[in-house]
Amino acid sequence: MTYQSTGTTTRWQPWTYRERSWQDVDLTDFKIEATDGEIGKIDQATYELDGSYLIVDTGPWIFGKKVMLPAGVVNAVDLENRLVLVDRTKEQIKNAPELNDDMLHSPEYRERIGMYYGEEGPGWYDRTRGF
Repeated sequence: MTYQSTGTTTRWQPWTYRERSWQDVDLTDFKIEATDGEIGKIDQATYELDGSYLIVDTGPWIFGKKVMLPAGVVNAVDLENRLVLVDRTKEQIKNAPELNDDMLHSPEYRERIGMYYGEEGPGWYDRTRGF
């Protein structure tokens, strides 16, 4: 699956932010909003080349569960309102492979997350069709 960005068509890359204009901003404590509402706040944001992700504390919404979101799901950042918009639903995020601290740097876990949110995975969002 591809998406349009500034006049070019590129393949979706799960571990790379689509927009780089705000990458010098610390996104820690920004709120996260899915396509259907707020899901929590960012505990950690990384800016690694081809390895960027967000760790989100969902608070009471999923009983305090923490989830990893690959950078590629970030749709926009609203600096004024300290809000990060992602193009996934609450349900897709809720059903993502669970994260614990032991998995944070595990290549196997990252592969599972990439497959879950990747093309044709249960967490995939087709921007051209809206699901």
